[in-house]
Amino acid sequence: MSQTPVSQPRFITLEGGEGAGKSTVLGALRDALLATGAEVVSTREPGGTPLAEQVRTLLLDPGHEPASPETELLLMFASRAQHVRETILPALQRGAWVLSDRFTDSSFAYQGGGRGLDPAVIAELERRFVMIHPGLTLLLDLGVQQGRERTRGRDLMPDRIESERDDFFERVRAAYLARAQAEPERIRVIDASASADDVARRAVALLQHYMDATA
Repeated sequence: MSQTPVSQPRFITLEGGEGAGKSTVLGALRDALLATGAEVVSTREPGGTPLAEQVRTLLLDPGHEPASPETELLLMFASRAQHVRETILPALQRGAWVLSDRFTDSSFAYQGGGRGLDPAVIAELERRFVMIHPGLTLLLDLGVQQGRERTRGRDLMPDRIESERDDFFERVRAAYLARAQAEPERIRVIDASASADDVARRAVALLQHYMDATA
């Protein structure tokens, strides 16, 4: 029987759709933790190790052959397995806090909700090859149209997933919110339609409350 994933109290993840402002919030959380004197490791998915970053390029670069939904899911988990073993677990084992821009919830949202793959398959991959849960997940929730407006202002070429249609992102958002409803103690929803400063302050307040509760 496969192992049940173990919650890691010092592992914090950020989730949300395109344009939700995860990078700004990640910086605010990192600064808040550093102010306590803690070691903080900031990372991202897909990516987080040299090998996993190469997988990220395969997945997101629109110049590559499009991956089937199943291939996309398996590549995500290949990258994640490497990320966990080479970056996340070593940091946690030495007592550091780990902040990750996306983790397994993204697979349930994007490959499950967006692509329509069976969540039971995703859960089984999580049990077999990831084996950890974040202690706290902050979900930055933003309407698809507002997210589109924000990303239009970027001077960047959209990657393969960012180029998907609105109905794809509506399914992704719905899947995220369903997971938050199912796990309200771990996944805390933040209204990301507010200003970047307000969203960051709310995220830091939730982190502080979490740290006080788990001290």
